[in-house]
Amino acid sequence: MSVSPFDDPMLSGLLGDAEMADLLSADAQLRAMLRFEAALAEAEAEAGVIPAAAAQAIVAALGGFDPDVAAIATATARDGTVGVELVRQLRRCVGPPHDQLVHFGATSQDVVDTGLILRLKEMLPIFASRLHAIIAAIAELEQRFGANRLMGRTRMQDALPITASDRLSHWSAPLARHLDRLEELSPRLLRLQFGGAVGTLDKLGDKRVAVATALAARLGLAAPERSWHTERDGVVEFAGWLSLVSGSLGKIGADAGLMAQNSVGELTLQGGGASSAMPHKHNPIAAEVLVALAAYAAVLAGGMQATLVHEQERSGARWMLEWLLLPQLLMTTAAGLRTASTLLGQITHMGSPA
Repeated sequence: MSVSPFDDPMLSGLLGDAEMADLLSADAQLRAMLRFEAALAEAEAEAGVIPAAAAQAIVAALGGFDPDVAAIATATARDGTVGVELVRQLRRCVGPPHDQLVHFGATSQDVVDTGLILRLKEMLPIFASRLHAIIAAIAELEQRFGANRLMGRTRMQDALPITASDRLSHWSAPLARHLDRLEELSPRLLRLQFGGAVGTLDKLGDKRVAVATALAARLGLAAPERSWHTERDGVVEFAGWLSLVSGSLGKIGADAGLMAQNSVGELTLQGGGASSAMPHKHNPIAAEVLVALAAYAAVLAGGMQATLVHEQERSGARWMLEWLLLPQLLMTTAAGLRTASTLLGQITHMGSPA
Protein backbone atom coordinates (compact mmCIF):
# COMPACT_ATOMS: atom_id res chain seq x y z
CA MET A 1 0.00 0.00 0.00
CA SER A 2 1.32 3.46 -0.88
CA VAL A 3 0.95 6.57 1.27
CA SER A 4 -2.40 7.43 -0.30
CA PRO A 5 -4.84 4.82 -1.63
CA PHE A 6 -6.21 7.46 -3.98
CA ASP A 7 -3.12 7.29 -6.19
CA ASP A 8 -1.94 3.80 -5.31
CA PRO A 9 -1.20 1.90 -8.54
CA MET A 10 -3.64 -0.84 -7.48
CA LEU A 11 -6.10 0.66 -4.99
CA SER A 12 -6.73 3.74 -7.15
CA GLY A 13 -8.91 1.55 -9.35
CA LEU A 14 -11.25 1.25 -6.39
CA LEU A 15 -10.80 4.57 -4.60
CA GLY A 16 -9.21 6.95 -7.08
CA ASP A 17 -10.70 9.68 -9.24
CA ALA A 18 -8.67 10.75 -12.24
CA GLU A 19 -10.51 14.02 -12.87
CA MET A 20 -9.99 15.24 -9.31
CA ALA A 21 -6.43 13.94 -9.19
CA ASP A 22 -5.57 16.09 -12.21
CA LEU A 23 -6.82 19.25 -10.47
CA LEU A 24 -4.87 18.33 -7.33
CA SER A 25 -1.63 17.66 -9.21
CA ALA A 26 1.53 19.71 -8.88
CA ASP A 27 1.13 20.85 -12.48
CA ALA A 28 -2.35 22.22 -11.76
CA GLN A 29 -1.09 23.95 -8.63
CA LEU A 30 1.77 25.60 -10.50
CA ARG A 31 -0.51 26.71 -13.35
CA ALA A 32 -2.88 28.34 -10.88
CA MET A 33 -0.08 30.11 -9.01
CA LEU A 34 1.40 31.42 -12.24
CA ARG A 35 -2.02 32.77 -13.21
CA PHE A 36 -1.98 34.73 -9.95
CA GLU A 37 1.46 36.19 -10.63
CA ALA A 38 0.60 37.23 -14.19
CA ALA A 39 -2.70 38.79 -13.13
CA LEU A 40 -0.98 40.56 -10.22
CA ALA A 41 1.55 42.20 -12.53
CA GLU A 42 -1.21 43.34 -14.91
CA ALA A 43 -3.39 44.66 -12.07
CA GLU A 44 -0.49 46.58 -10.55
CA ALA A 45 0.39 48.11 -13.91
CA GLU A 46 -3.26 49.08 -14.41
CA ALA A 47 -3.22 50.84 -11.02
CA GLY A 48 0.12 52.55 -11.71
CA VAL A 49 2.02 50.62 -9.04
CA ILE A 50 4.55 49.15 -11.49
CA PRO A 51 5.44 50.29 -15.03
CA ALA A 52 3.48 48.77 -17.90
CA ALA A 53 6.79 47.59 -19.40
CA ALA A 54 7.50 45.62 -16.23
CA ALA A 55 4.11 43.90 -16.36
CA GLN A 56 4.62 43.04 -20.02
CA ALA A 57 8.05 41.57 -19.28
CA ILE A 58 6.69 39.54 -16.35
CA VAL A 59 3.75 38.15 -18.33
CA ALA A 60 5.99 37.32 -21.29
CA ALA A 61 8.47 35.51 -19.04
CA LEU A 62 5.69 33.55 -17.37
CA GLY A 63 4.52 32.33 -20.76
CA GLY A 64 7.74 30.39 -21.24
CA PHE A 65 8.55 29.67 -17.61
CA ASP A 66 9.44 26.08 -16.76
CA PRO A 67 9.70 25.75 -12.97
CA ASP A 68 12.35 23.55 -11.40
CA VAL A 69 10.04 21.41 -9.26
CA ALA A 70 12.89 19.50 -7.64
CA ALA A 71 14.45 22.78 -6.49
CA ILE A 72 11.09 23.92 -5.14
CA ALA A 73 10.80 20.69 -3.16
CA THR A 74 14.29 21.15 -1.69
CA ALA A 75 13.68 24.78 -0.78
CA THR A 76 10.27 24.06 0.70
CA ALA A 77 11.94 21.86 3.32
CA ARG A 78 13.63 25.06 4.49
CA ASP A 79 11.06 27.75 3.68
CA GLY A 80 7.90 25.87 4.68
CA THR A 81 5.97 26.88 1.57
CA VAL A 82 6.33 26.34 -2.16
CA GLY A 83 5.72 30.02 -2.87
CA VAL A 84 9.12 31.30 -1.76
CA GLU A 85 11.25 29.30 -4.19
CA LEU A 86 8.69 29.70 -6.96
CA VAL A 87 9.02 33.48 -6.70
CA ARG A 88 12.82 33.20 -6.61
CA GLN A 89 12.73 31.26 -9.87
CA LEU A 90 10.27 33.68 -11.44
CA ARG A 91 12.52 36.62 -10.61
CA ARG A 92 15.51 34.88 -12.17
CA CYS A 93 13.41 34.13 -15.25
CA VAL A 94 12.29 37.75 -15.64
CA GLY A 95 15.75 39.15 -14.89
CA PRO A 96 16.82 42.80 -14.54
CA PRO A 97 15.53 45.43 -14.58
CA HIS A 98 12.07 44.14 -13.69
CA ASP A 99 12.86 41.11 -11.54
CA GLN A 100 12.18 42.81 -8.20
CA LEU A 101 8.71 43.84 -9.38
CA VAL A 102 7.62 40.21 -9.65
CA HIS A 103 5.21 39.37 -6.79
CA PHE A 104 5.41 43.00 -5.64
CA GLY A 105 3.44 43.64 -2.45
CA ALA A 106 2.27 40.03 -2.17
CA THR A 107 3.37 37.21 0.12
CA SER A 108 3.80 33.50 -0.46
CA GLN A 109 0.48 32.74 1.23
CA ASP A 110 -1.30 34.96 -1.28
CA VAL A 111 -0.09 32.97 -4.26
CA VAL A 112 -0.58 29.56 -2.61
CA ASP A 113 -4.06 30.27 -1.25
CA THR A 114 -5.29 31.93 -4.44
CA GLY A 115 -3.87 29.02 -6.41
CA LEU A 116 -5.97 26.71 -4.26
CA ILE A 117 -9.13 28.78 -4.74
CA LEU A 118 -8.65 28.90 -8.50
CA ARG A 119 -8.53 25.09 -8.55
CA LEU A 120 -11.52 24.81 -6.22
CA LYS A 121 -13.42 27.02 -8.66
CA GLU A 122 -12.82 24.37 -11.33
CA MET A 123 -13.88 21.59 -8.96
CA LEU A 124 -17.24 23.01 -7.87
CA PRO A 125 -18.96 22.44 -11.24
CA ILE A 126 -17.66 18.86 -11.21
CA PHE A 127 -19.20 18.22 -7.81
CA ALA A 128 -22.46 19.87 -8.85
CA SER A 129 -22.66 17.96 -12.14
CA ARG A 130 -22.11 14.64 -10.41
CA LEU A 131 -24.74 15.42 -7.78
CA HIS A 132 -27.25 16.27 -10.49
CA ALA A 133 -26.46 12.98 -12.27
CA ILE A 134 -26.95 10.98 -9.08
CA ILE A 135 -30.26 12.70 -8.33
CA ALA A 136 -31.37 11.89 -11.88
CA ALA A 137 -30.32 8.25 -11.48
CA ILE A 138 -32.33 7.95 -8.25
CA ALA A 139 -35.34 9.49 -10.00
CA GLU A 140 -35.01 6.89 -12.76
CA LEU A 141 -34.97 4.11 -10.15
CA GLU A 142 -38.08 5.60 -8.59
CA GLN A 143 -39.83 5.52 -11.95
CA ARG A 144 -38.95 1.85 -12.37
CA PHE A 145 -39.37 0.53 -8.86
CA GLY A 146 -40.98 3.25 -6.76
CA ALA A 147 -44.30 1.47 -6.27
CA ASN A 148 -42.67 -1.78 -5.17
CA ARG A 149 -43.07 -2.78 -1.52
CA LEU A 150 -40.24 -2.87 0.99
CA MET A 151 -40.10 -3.58 4.68
CA GLY A 152 -39.52 -0.42 6.63
CA ARG A 153 -36.96 -0.96 9.38
CA THR A 154 -36.21 1.02 12.51
CA ARG A 155 -33.27 0.22 14.77
CA MET A 156 -32.31 -2.50 12.24
CA GLN A 157 -35.55 -4.35 12.98
CA ASP A 158 -38.62 -4.95 10.80
CA ALA A 159 -41.22 -2.23 11.42
CA LEU A 160 -43.96 -1.49 8.87
CA PRO A 161 -44.24 -1.83 5.09
CA ILE A 162 -43.14 1.10 2.92
CA THR A 163 -42.56 1.61 -0.81
CA ALA A 164 -39.25 1.79 -2.61
CA SER A 165 -40.13 5.40 -3.34
CA ASP A 166 -40.16 6.14 0.39
CA ARG A 167 -36.59 4.95 0.77
CA LEU A 168 -35.34 6.48 -2.44
CA SER A 169 -36.65 9.88 -1.39
CA HIS A 170 -34.34 9.73 1.63
CA TRP A 171 -31.45 9.13 -0.74
CA SER A 172 -32.15 12.06 -3.07
CA ALA A 173 -33.54 14.81 -0.82
CA PRO A 174 -30.26 15.53 1.05
CA LEU A 175 -28.36 15.63 -2.23
CA ALA A 176 -30.68 18.34 -3.55
CA ARG A 177 -30.11 20.33 -0.38
CA HIS A 178 -26.36 19.93 -0.82
CA LEU A 179 -26.65 21.59 -4.23
CA ASP A 180 -28.44 24.52 -2.60
CA ARG A 181 -25.77 24.68 0.09
CA LEU A 182 -23.00 24.70 -2.51
CA GLU A 183 -24.55 27.61 -4.37
CA GLU A 184 -25.01 29.51 -1.12
CA LEU A 185 -21.49 28.99 0.22
CA SER A 186 -19.60 29.51 -3.04
CA PRO A 187 -19.33 33.31 -2.73
CA ARG A 188 -17.72 32.89 0.68
CA LEU A 189 -15.23 30.38 -0.71
CA LEU A 190 -14.25 31.74 -4.11
CA ARG A 191 -12.40 34.80 -2.86
CA LEU A 192 -9.04 36.27 -3.76
CA GLN A 193 -6.32 35.94 -1.14
CA PHE A 194 -4.22 39.10 -1.17
CA GLY A 195 -2.76 40.65 1.96
CA GLY A 196 0.99 40.95 1.75
CA ALA A 197 3.26 40.31 4.70
CA VAL A 198 0.76 40.79 7.55
CA GLY A 199 -2.51 41.13 5.68
CA THR A 200 -2.44 44.92 5.29
CA LEU A 201 -0.98 45.27 1.76
CA ASP A 202 1.35 47.85 3.28
CA LYS A 203 3.60 48.12 0.20
CA LEU A 204 0.73 49.25 -2.00
CA GLY A 205 -0.27 52.30 0.03
CA ASP A 206 -3.39 54.01 -1.29
CA LYS A 207 -3.46 51.71 -4.32
CA ARG A 208 -4.24 48.58 -2.31
CA VAL A 209 -7.98 48.55 -3.00
CA ALA A 210 -7.55 49.31 -6.69
CA VAL A 211 -5.00 46.52 -7.14
CA ALA A 212 -7.00 43.98 -5.16
CA THR A 213 -10.17 44.79 -7.10
CA ALA A 214 -8.45 44.57 -10.47
CA LEU A 215 -6.63 41.37 -9.51
CA ALA A 216 -9.82 39.67 -8.34
CA ALA A 217 -11.62 40.66 -11.53
CA ARG A 218 -8.85 39.26 -13.72
CA LEU A 219 -9.01 35.94 -11.86
CA GLY A 220 -12.80 35.76 -11.73
CA LEU A 221 -12.86 35.78 -7.94
CA ALA A 222 -14.54 37.96 -5.33
CA ALA A 223 -12.44 40.71 -3.77
CA PRO A 224 -12.72 40.42 0.03
CA GLU A 225 -12.58 43.46 2.28
CA ARG A 226 -9.26 42.20 3.68
CA SER A 227 -7.04 39.16 3.47
CA TRP A 228 -8.23 35.94 5.04
CA HIS A 229 -4.77 34.60 5.92
CA THR A 230 -6.01 33.60 9.38
CA GLU A 231 -9.74 33.52 8.64
CA ARG A 232 -10.14 29.99 7.31
CA ASP A 233 -13.88 29.67 7.87
CA GLY A 234 -14.64 29.71 4.14
CA VAL A 235 -12.37 26.74 3.46
CA VAL A 236 -13.54 24.89 6.58
CA GLU A 237 -17.19 25.50 5.69
CA PHE A 238 -16.52 23.93 2.31
CA ALA A 239 -14.79 21.00 4.02
CA GLY A 240 -17.95 20.52 6.06
CA TRP A 241 -19.97 20.51 2.84
CA LEU A 242 -17.71 17.82 1.41
CA SER A 243 -18.25 15.73 4.52
CA LEU A 244 -22.03 16.21 4.30
CA VAL A 245 -22.04 14.96 0.72
CA SER A 246 -19.88 11.97 1.62
CA GLY A 247 -22.10 11.17 4.58
CA SER A 248 -25.26 11.24 2.45
CA LEU A 249 -23.61 8.95 -0.08
CA GLY A 250 -22.57 6.67 2.76
CA LYS A 251 -26.23 6.36 3.79
CA ILE A 252 -27.04 5.18 0.26
CA GLY A 253 -24.23 2.67 0.46
CA ALA A 254 -25.30 1.38 3.87
CA ASP A 255 -28.92 0.92 2.76
CA ALA A 256 -27.92 -0.77 -0.48
CA GLY A 257 -25.56 -3.17 1.26
CA LEU A 258 -28.20 -4.22 3.78
CA MET A 259 -30.93 -4.57 1.16
CA ALA A 260 -28.66 -6.72 -1.03
CA GLN A 261 -28.02 -9.30 1.69
CA ASN A 262 -28.99 -12.82 0.66
CA SER A 263 -31.35 -13.14 3.62
CA VAL A 264 -33.12 -9.87 2.71
CA GLY A 265 -33.12 -9.87 -1.09
CA GLU A 266 -34.67 -6.43 -1.54
CA LEU A 267 -32.00 -5.18 -3.94
CA THR A 268 -30.40 -6.91 -6.90
CA LEU A 269 -27.03 -5.65 -8.08
CA GLN A 270 -25.41 -6.49 -11.37
CA GLY A 271 -21.64 -6.82 -11.43
CA GLY A 272 -20.85 -7.34 -7.76
CA GLY A 273 -17.34 -8.10 -6.60
CA ALA A 274 -15.96 -11.63 -6.75
CA SER A 275 -14.47 -13.67 -3.92
CA SER A 276 -11.19 -15.57 -4.29
CA ALA A 277 -12.47 -18.31 -1.98
CA MET A 278 -16.23 -18.44 -2.65
CA PRO A 279 -17.15 -18.29 -6.36
CA HIS A 280 -20.86 -18.00 -5.59
CA LYS A 281 -20.51 -14.59 -3.91
CA HIS A 282 -21.26 -11.20 -5.49
CA ASN A 283 -20.07 -8.65 -2.95
CA PRO A 284 -21.62 -5.13 -2.94
CA ILE A 285 -18.24 -3.43 -3.36
CA ALA A 286 -19.51 0.00 -4.41
CA ALA A 287 -21.82 0.13 -1.40
CA GLU A 288 -18.93 -0.75 0.90
CA VAL A 289 -16.74 1.93 -0.64
CA LEU A 290 -19.38 4.58 0.04
CA VAL A 291 -19.63 3.59 3.69
CA ALA A 292 -15.84 3.61 4.11
CA LEU A 293 -15.45 6.98 2.37
CA ALA A 294 -18.19 8.53 4.51
CA ALA A 295 -16.40 7.48 7.68
CA TYR A 296 -13.08 8.79 6.37
CA ALA A 297 -14.64 12.12 5.37
CA ALA A 298 -15.99 12.56 8.89
CA VAL A 299 -12.50 12.06 10.32
CA LEU A 300 -10.98 14.54 7.86
CA ALA A 301 -13.67 17.16 8.44
CA GLY A 302 -13.04 16.98 12.17
CA GLY A 303 -9.38 17.66 11.55
CA MET A 304 -10.24 20.61 9.31
CA GLN A 305 -11.97 22.26 12.27
CA ALA A 306 -8.57 22.47 13.94
CA THR A 307 -7.23 24.53 11.03
CA LEU A 308 -9.37 27.45 12.19
CA VAL A 309 -7.00 28.15 15.09
CA HIS A 310 -4.46 30.34 13.28
CA GLU A 311 -2.21 32.28 15.60
CA GLN A 312 -2.25 36.06 15.25
CA GLU A 313 -1.59 37.34 11.67
CA ARG A 314 -0.14 34.18 10.08
CA SER A 315 0.16 30.53 11.03
CA GLY A 316 2.47 27.89 9.65
CA ALA A 317 1.30 24.83 11.54
CA ARG A 318 -2.46 25.23 10.92
CA TRP A 319 -1.87 26.10 7.28
CA MET A 320 0.20 22.94 6.85
CA LEU A 321 -2.53 20.90 8.53
CA GLU A 322 -4.93 22.16 5.88
CA TRP A 323 -2.55 20.95 3.15
CA LEU A 324 -2.58 17.49 4.71
CA LEU A 325 -6.34 17.20 5.08
CA LEU A 326 -8.15 19.12 2.35
CA PRO A 327 -6.79 17.25 -0.71
CA GLN A 328 -7.73 13.95 0.92
CA LEU A 329 -11.24 15.24 1.61
CA LEU A 330 -11.65 16.47 -1.95
CA MET A 331 -10.58 13.09 -3.29
CA THR A 332 -12.83 11.28 -0.81
CA THR A 333 -15.91 13.16 -1.95
CA ALA A 334 -15.07 12.93 -5.65
CA ALA A 335 -14.50 9.19 -5.35
CA GLY A 336 -17.78 8.84 -3.45
CA LEU A 337 -19.73 10.63 -6.15
CA ARG A 338 -18.14 8.51 -8.85
CA THR A 339 -18.82 5.33 -6.89
CA ALA A 340 -22.42 6.26 -6.12
CA SER A 341 -23.12 6.62 -9.84
CA THR A 342 -21.63 3.16 -10.37
CA LEU A 343 -23.74 1.66 -7.59
CA LEU A 344 -27.00 3.16 -8.81
CA GLY A 345 -26.27 1.89 -12.31
CA GLN A 346 -25.84 -1.63 -10.94
CA ILE A 347 -29.33 -1.83 -9.46
CA THR A 348 -31.53 -4.10 -11.56
CA HIS A 349 -34.36 -4.60 -9.06
CA MET A 350 -35.62 -3.01 -5.87
CA GLY A 351 -38.49 -4.40 -3.88
CA SER A 352 -39.46 -7.22 -1.55
CA PRO A 353 -38.49 -10.68 -2.82
CA ALA A 354 -41.25 -12.67 -4.48
